[in-house]
Amino acid sequence: MKKSLSGKLLISLVIVSALLSSAQLQAAVSGKIIGWTNEAICVEANDLAGGFVAVSAGEEHKLGLKSDGSIIAWGDNENGQCNIPNPNSDFVAVSAGTLYNLGLKSDGSIVAWGDNRSGQCNVPSPNTDFVAVAAAHDHSLGLKSDGSIVAWGNNSWGQCNVPSPNNDFVAVSAGAYYSSIGIKSDGSLVAWGSNQWGQCDLPSPNTDFVAVDAADYYNIGLKSDGSVVAWGSTPYYEGPSPNSDFVVITAYGSCCFGVKTDGTIASWGRTYAQCDLPSPNADFVAVSAGRDHRLGLKTDGSIVAWGAVIECQYSPSPDTDFVAMSISGSKGIGLKADGSVVVWGGSDIPDSNTDFVAVDAGSGFLVLKANGSIIAWGDYDCDDPCCVIPSPNSDFVAISAGGGHNNLGLKADGSVVSWGENYMGVLDVPSPNTDFVAISAGIAPHSLGLKTDGSIVAWGYNDHGQCNVPPPNTDFVAVSAGYSHSLGLKSDGTVVVWGEPNILPIPNNNFLAISAGWDYSLGLKADGSIVAWGPSDWNGENSPPSGNDFLAVAAGWKTSLALVRYCEYALAGDLNDDCIVDFYDFVKTASNWLTDCKSDPENPACVPK
Repeated sequence: MKKSLSGKLLISLVIVSALLSSAQLQAAVSGKIIGWTNEAICVEANDLAGGFVAVSAGEEHKLGLKSDGSIIAWGDNENGQCNIPNPNSDFVAVSAGTLYNLGLKSDGSIVAWGDNRSGQCNVPSPNTDFVAVAAAHDHSLGLKSDGSIVAWGNNSWGQCNVPSPNNDFVAVSAGAYYSSIGIKSDGSLVAWGSNQWGQCDLPSPNTDFVAVDAADYYNIGLKSDGSVVAWGSTPYYEGPSPNSDFVVITAYGSCCFGVKTDGTIASWGRTYAQCDLPSPNADFVAVSAGRDHRLGLKTDGSIVAWGAVIECQYSPSPDTDFVAMSISGSKGIGLKADGSVVVWGGSDIPDSNTDFVAVDAGSGFLVLKANGSIIAWGDYDCDDPCCVIPSPNSDFVAISAGGGHNNLGLKADGSVVSWGENYMGVLDVPSPNTDFVAISAGIAPHSLGLKTDGSIVAWGYNDHGQCNVPPPNTDFVAVSAGYSHSLGLKSDGTVVVWGEPNILPIPNNNFLAISAGWDYSLGLKADGSIVAWGPSDWNGENSPPSGNDFLAVAAGWKTSLALVRYCEYALAGDLNDDCIVDFYDFVKTASNWLTDCKSDPENPACVPK
């Protein structure tokens, strides 16, 4: 993901800096990590303590339905999926889709909000007599009281063409990848839409089903005897062991979950970190799974969340003495001056947490030891090729973790090692594999490498031209790969952008470091300030903190990090914690000149103590 190193001496320093010992790290400039985003809604722990009757997890947002008929939403709000329409009352059911939601009212009408690019929020008329709803990626299903199904939204695979006879349905589920499923009153299943992975090839015998959940490449169904059946692309999802006593099921991505009759939750699938279970694992009545987060509803009406769920924890606590950091989704990792690492937003840390010299976050976490070896963990299980570091695991001087289960390591001899999933040739390092001094693995599967002669080599997915380095391909000192765009920093301090979005910062000068996020970019200026830029409709990470004491930047999917100088002394008049009372502090004070908080308490400068 992020890979930005400051200074025009990058080419000569990158290998040396990667080999610093823990003692040398302590002597380096350390600071405080600051995180920010404008696209997330936060909740406090006590907001989830009780009163809930249902939960539903979207891709990166969550819904909780309260007993009073109101809904609480939190998490990613880029498409307004956490902005509950008014009046927020009389809801009896909720379903969270990828970037939108459906809510069922007590009068049988449906309310939809969030992303509507495929018309998935345009509930057909008459909007009455509904008894159940199901939201998917970009198509929606509603079950009527007469047993018929209404479908709307994206119909590119026929997922909205309900088969005839359209009657006698008692439950519905909409799959993320363009398929739909309904349960008939006799316990049989009906499936329609995309069958690319066999998700419409129903299991035999097709009887006795009481619940079903359509995932992405596969589906799972609950039988009346409490057993679970899976079909579609199911190399990891055939079923739990023991396969009995289930009352609720859910599936998303690589994990399946089920609530047992004893109130415990079981999981199965590709057992990486987000298939983990909550502790204590007791007294659950419902479960719902999102992309890398899970929700469980307890018998006392409280909600338990686990996985990468702490969207509002943008930075670690405590947040000082860091020398490097990286962010991916809501999962962050920081390198301390003493050579230890800190992780927030989910996942564990290595058993031997010492002597680290570099960190990066992608699909999982990569850390580089002072002895030149690499450790990988996080969203990787023992079967995932991303966690198996190629042999010999030595002589590495830099690392980069991609967002598509692909990783890069730079060797001391200037060669690049790649491992993980080789989608679109992202692991095929171009020849000659020599003279590299910096690397960056993208959020989507494309990679960049910087050569000693200042040229950039790009390979992997190129659907938006993110691998087409523009001429002249010379004088580069840093690289950073985003989702579908790439960044290069020139020796004169200017930034070059290619791919989509192809947007340059204004003014384009005096940059020392760059970092490419999902669809936006961050740059660190020579004066220590941060600049952010992105497309015109981009409303997220475009509000970096002000100041001139920043040391590094890291752009993620939707969350950004910055490393700022930190002062351990309480110096009167030092308003930006840099251990110096200077012109910046005077300007900040002067900007509040004659501000009267007693008469104008809503003034942004009036922050309650």
